[in-house]
Amino acid sequence: MARAAAEQLSAKGARIAIVDLPASKGTEVAAAIGSDTTFHPCDVTDEEGVERALADAAEALGAVHIAVNTAGGGIAARTLGKDGPHPLADFRRVVELNLIATFNLNRLQAMYMARNEPEDGERGVIVDTASIAAFEGQIGQVAYSAAKAGIAGMMLTMARDLGSLGIRSVAIAPSLFSTGITAGIPDEFADALTKDAAFPKRMGRPEEYGRLVVAIVETPMLNGSTIRLDAGQHFAPK
Repeated sequence: MARAAAEQLSAKGARIAIVDLPASKGTEVAAAIGSDTTFHPCDVTDEEGVERALADAAEALGAVHIAVNTAGGGIAARTLGKDGPHPLADFRRVVELNLIATFNLNRLQAMYMARNEPEDGERGVIVDTASIAAFEGQIGQVAYSAAKAGIAGMMLTMARDLGSLGIRSVAIAPSLFSTGITAGIPDEFADALTKDAAFPKRMGRPEEYGRLVVAIVETPMLNGSTIRLDAGQHFAPK
């Protein structure tokens, strides 16, 4: 989804800096996007590493006007399972990756955006990625749901914090998208997972996430909210 957003923003004339794990395909993706796109390897849970990567990205771009944050992941563990209570270290790790790392990126991205000259009063846009699990997490998603609900919960307060600087913050809450590990799910399983969607009854496509990112950037009145990108789907308990 991040790649689709980068490609569509690049097509609109934006210069792109990719921040991702050293072992990711960041170099390959940067080369494919072209237009002076740069890659800055980083583990988003490494506070000092994030600061260095964003400083390098800001220098490469000359300024930061748009930030799209998609890092995250979860585990399957119940609050109380057959082997005992949910491991607290695992809960912390999921919250660290999804919520704390996202906020760390946000606070630093806002710092760079605040240095921009405003255009029609606006200095920058932060787009974070939540999940519909923030609103109806399934059995075993307690850590992931808590972390993604935290992202959704930050949006209005962050928008108010940054409003005087002309910086907006919006989150996207996707349902199941055909990306990463879900891209290889057989059609029959994908159909079962999306049968409760209103329309379309399929997994989301990365380019649809990218189009929503562009729409958020181009629509100044979108601020402080979390937009569900889910085809009207609500997760069942399992």
